[in-house]
Amino acid sequence: MLAITLRDLKSMFRSPLAWSLLAVVQFILAWIFLVQVEEFIQIQPRLAKLSSAPGITDLVATPLLNSASLIIMFLIPLMSMRLLSDEYRNGTFTLLLSAPISMTSIVLGKFLALMLFLTMLLLVTAAMPLSLLLGGSLDLGKLAAGLLGLELALTGFAAIGLFFSSITSRPAVAATGSYGLILFLWVINLASGAEGQGSALFAWISPISHLQNMFSGLVSSADLIYFLLLTICFLTLSVRRLDSRRSQH
Repeated sequence: MLAITLRDLKSMFRSPLAWSLLAVVQFILAWIFLVQVEEFIQIQPRLAKLSSAPGITDLVATPLLNSASLIIMFLIPLMSMRLLSDEYRNGTFTLLLSAPISMTSIVLGKFLALMLFLTMLLLVTAAMPLSLLLGGSLDLGKLAAGLLGLELALTGFAAIGLFFSSITSRPAVAATGSYGLILFLWVINLASGAEGQGSALFAWISPISHLQNMFSGLVSSADLIYFLLLTICFLTLSVRRLDSRRSQH
């Protein structure tokens, strides 16, 4: 499993696509961060007159994490679409089948490689709000909860991307399927605003509800369980898909 992880991680960093996406994402997030800092500086005199004014964590760090969750959501399908699709297309999946390794190890190895890449991206993103400690104070507990929520969301989305990569030999199809499901989960939260018994279910299914709780500094077992179930569910589906494909060889 470790060999698969290292091989895929090296492949990601050798790919011009990975570096291009990384540069674009960081440029956009840095621009958003600087704009929010400038706006905070402009309204700071007015905030000083308020008794319970929001701090720099609420006005800069949390909105940055919100933006990062949306931007990286579009990044994951592009990074995950080739994980297994290329193995099918290049014929190297047969070599994996001949190796003394289980389908679970293959899935976990590729999933871990993707998560290491995304975690590096998250760490670079986290450095932006942490840099504010040089000239101000942050609510580190709220920031830590927000970063944890973002990491968990990336974990669930990465599992979804890996699953769609496991069902087709065409990376574009895998990316399209990942986009479709992730966006569906994202926007289904809109239905939770309607009256009815299903609104609570829609709110629970959507990752936005759980992310917003953690961005506000609340870490509950229900939110952790949601992302854990989302990740385990799609990793299990990926393993079953590989088992099915192995039986066809």
